[in-house]
Amino acid sequence: MVMKGDEIFNGPRMERSSMTDKKRVETKRISVSEKRQITIPKSFYEKLGIDQEVICELRGNEIVLRAVPKADDFSEEILKDLVGRGFEGQDLIKEFQKRKSQIRPAVEKMIAESKLAAQKIDGNGDEQTKKLFGDIWE
Repeated sequence: MVMKGDEIFNGPRMERSSMTDKKRVETKRISVSEKRQITIPKSFYEKLGIDQEVICELRGNEIVLRAVPKADDFSEEILKDLVGRGFEGQDLIKEFQKRKSQIRPAVEKMIAESKLAAQKIDGNGDEQTKKLFGDIWE
């Protein structure tokens, strides 16, 4: 049992802090096995909709695990367009990587624009935005 102010927390301690963008950060200390394996807490696993794979990123001195996006993969369409435009070899690979990296920022921009448009209609826009982009809403 952990006391924090007037609140009592039972079971594993879940630390929470607030970031400047007002997103909640949940932290949990977990063990690493001799084989370098970890177990993702069930609540994190379920909340992120993790399936059989995660994306593991090294950001400075942090390891970040992210659920593999379930959004459509536009790789085939991008490749068809680039081949149609005459790209080949290393130029094809470089241009493909460049274009693929632009997808997420474009979707995030669309989400922001839809939220602004929804705010003009009614309320804060979250409900309308979730209807449009619920599968990738963070």
